[in-house]
Amino acid sequence: MKEITTILEKPLYTDICQEALFEKIYDQHARNLQDFLYYKYGNNLNPADKMQEAFVKLWENCSKVTFEKAKSYLFTVANNMMLNEVKHQKVVLAHKKIPTDDRTNENPEYLLQQQEYYKKYQDCLAKMSEEQRTAFLLSKVEGKKHSEIAEMLGVTKKVVEYRIYSAFALLKKDLENFRVK
Repeated sequence: MKEITTILEKPLYTDICQEALFEKIYDQHARNLQDFLYYKYGNNLNPADKMQEAFVKLWENCSKVTFEKAKSYLFTVANNMMLNEVKHQKVVLAHKKIPTDDRTNENPEYLLQQQEYYKKYQDCLAKMSEEQRTAFLLSKVEGKKHSEIAEMLGVTKKVVEYRIYSAFALLKKDLENFRVK
């Protein structure tokens, strides 16, 4: 008799990865979950989005969640997402309260010179060939090593070095006081 009761006590579904079963869970719980989140947290934290995200998490973990535990899983995950969003909003609000000093000690003439220099720099970059500009920016802006750039572009390290140094030559020629760091 014990064997029969243990067979009957086993859950009907061991996981919810079947599309039809997952759809059934969605139809049963989506509206209630969204309403729960809306009533508890209001509309400012996007309860519909959190409900959808909870179902995405459920699908990602479908092999670990049984049919009987799906509702509990959904409500717990969605509630935790909303709590995390509340915490995030508190941090954002705290940072908004910190006064910022928009003033600068730089004089307007210096700022104008800086803008003009930047414009000349952009013009010089536009004059470069695509190969020179790509190698130069990958090296100096992205911080990539010559060997990495060579691998990315499908050329030798020497070709990359040539392109970078020829880009430097153009910059030195077109820009006053151009120095490399």
